[in-house]
Order: sequence, then C-alpha cells, then structure tokens
Amino acid sequence: MTSAFATLHRSLLTAFLCLAASATDGAKGEQASSFVTVKDTHFELDGAPFPVAGVNNHYLPYGSRDEVIRVLDDAVAMNANVVRTFIQPVIGSLHGAMPTIWNWRSRADTSNLNVHGVYMLSWDPMQARMAVNDGPDGLQRIDFLLDEAKKRGLKVIIAFLDFWPYTGGAQQMRAWYGSDDVYSFFAEDARTIADYKRWVETIITRVNSINGIRYAADPTIFSWELMNEPDIHPEALLKSWLTEMAIYVKSLDHDHLLASGHSNPNGDFPDMGISQIDFGTWHGYPRWNGITPEEMNDRIRAFCSASAAFNKPVLLEEFGWSKAHADQIDVYRNWMDALYNSDCAGWVVWRLVSRQDGGHFPDDSVDGFDIHNDGGPLWNLMRDAAEKQIAKPRQVKLQEIPSTK
Repeated sequence: MTSAFATLHRSLLTAFLCLAASATDGAKGEQASSFVTVKDTHFELDGAPFPVAGVNNHYLPYGSRDEVIRVLDDAVAMNANVVRTFIQPVIGSLHGAMPTIWNWRSRADTSNLNVHGVYMLSWDPMQARMAVNDGPDGLQRIDFLLDEAKKRGLKVIIAFLDFWPYTGGAQQMRAWYGSDDVYSFFAEDARTIADYKRWVETIITRVNSINGIRYAADPTIFSWELMNEPDIHPEALLKSWLTEMAIYVKSLDHDHLLASGHSNPNGDFPDMGISQIDFGTWHGYPRWNGITPEEMNDRIRAFCSASAAFNKPVLLEEFGWSKAHADQIDVYRNWMDALYNSDCAGWVVWRLVSRQDGGHFPDDSVDGFDIHNDGGPLWNLMRDAAEKQIAKPRQVKLQEIPSTK
C-alpha cells in the first residue's frame, strides 16, 4: 500500500506541475506572444501572417452597451478580425463656462452623434486645466469595448484623438485656449502639447476596470494611432509633431504597434520615415479626393506599393463609395479585388454600423457609406472579401507548394 500510495502521490504531483507549467505558459502567451507584430511588409500574430480585414465604427466609445455589442457581433459575422475607432468625445466645461464647439446635446441617434452625455475630456474652469473623465460615462466605456472585443477575438485599432470637431477632438482642445487656428495651433502650442501627452499617458497606463488588464499590456489592442487624420499644416510642423509624439508613445509602450492615423491623400507618406511609426495608413474617398472609382484602383496599386519602399506594412484604413451611385456594388467589388492583389497588408472599411437602440439602422442619407448586417449585396460582398483576405496566407502558401504531377 505504501508503494502504491507513493506512486499515486508522484503521479498527482507530476500532473499538478504539468498543469501549472501549462497555465503559466498560457498566461505568458496571452500577455506576450499575442501582440500583433510587424515583419517587413506584413503583420504577424504568434509568428503567422495576420492579414487585416477590418471595419471602422465611430460610436463605439459612446454608444450604449447593447449598441457596442451589436457592432462587435456584426464585425464577427462579417468575418472581420480588426475594429478601428478613436477616443471621443471632448467637450468644453460641464456647465458651459467654457463653450463646447459642437452639439453635445444632440438628440439624433447614436451613429449621428448623440453621445448621450458621454465625454472623455473636458475643461475644468476651477483648475483652469484639462480634466479626464474616468467614470462610467467616460473611460469606462473604453474598458467595456476592449473587454467585449477580447471575448470575440477581435483586435482593436485605437486612435488617441480625432483631429476633426464632430465630437470635439483636437479642435475642442485648441478652443480651450481661445484659438481658432484649425491646422497649426494644436501641434505647436506648449499647452496643447502637454495636454495631449498627459492624455496619452492616461490611456496607455490605464488599468481596465472590468478585467484588470493594463492597456499597455493588453494584446486586444492591435495598435495605437496618434490621431485620426491629423491634418496639421505645414508639413514640416506635421512631421515634427508626429516624430515627437511617436517617440513619447514608444517611451511608454514598446509592445504595441503605432501608426500616425494620417490619411496620406497624396501617397507620399511623410510619416513612414519616422522610425517609431510601425506601419503606414491612407484613406481613400473618390468623392473627397477628386478622383474616379477607377483612379482609386490606381491608387490602391500605387499607394500600397509604398510598403516595399519603406519595408513597413501599409493599410487602407478608410474608404467608401456612396450608395447614391448605382454602381456601388461593382465599385466595391473592383476595389476588393485590387486590394487582395495589392501590396497592402489589409484594409479597414468605413464603416460598419448596426441597429440603434430604437431598433433601426441609422440614417445614412448624407454620405451613403454605411454597411449593415442586412443580408444585402454590400454586406455579402464585404463578408466574402473579409473571409478571402484572412485566408490569403494559406492560399499563397498552397500556391507555393510545387506540383507533384
């Protein structure tokens, strides 16, 4: 009996040690090896190619929990592996002493900028300084987004700020200091530079109130972006600001990838020469770029080829063609084929929106870019394109296997 008991004891101890080692390795894997990385001109995850098939959604930081869940579920249903958003809103002061330059009290639906009282940053008139809202109507919304994305295996691209004033962004922050200079003030004033750095540090060092994961250690985050479309002028100021902020972000977080978030409408990519910028981004809208859909195909080939020139991945991270055009489906089909055969490391379409809490899809009569999980032609096309994009490495690998015939 003694011998049998000793044998059983050793077996149980061995099993326990194996389980403990496995659990430790698993925890290490989740925290260390599951960050998206860059290898030359493509992304990798756990040593395997990670082609991006993604969606943008602007209201994830301020939508209701149900609205956020519906978007993430629809992203999964569309076969997307990445969701992109930017942290917003930014307001004046809560009681109006410092004006808010946009309609913070809008009663439209969520997609059309009813933020339901949510704000991330405001002006504190008592302290005469920026105030961060880390409550349930503030940064806890980002906690929820990241936790729900993690549950679904989605990666999230997060821009620290929006350049445009739709929900405040950088324009509200320069307005705190009485400036009406849209293009230069934010990037050159010492006060806004200090505010931005404090904001970035707040985000990167934040600990998620739901799952306890520090943002800097959360592999759910695909990458940071310095700003959504930082349209800073002149170009020398843009490059100077991007360089300073990229160095600052990397000093706080060396594990996550970093992009500028610039739209790079001319395809010259002034940001990609900055060593701390890990990949390039560009946005393509024929309506605003003054080009035809066919010329957009030319841009896909030309702009995506910048990846080879800089030996960094390039993402087409926003694009759209309005449903007002009868050829919308054909245009998207041509673009998706061009992207699949291009040097781009992936794409992130503008934009996936889901049913609002009232049960309806949002009004999209202005831009006409919205993609809905409605079983329609555009939905089916993008779902199939995402599936094909994600399978691309396997298909390429199969093509590389020599025939035995």
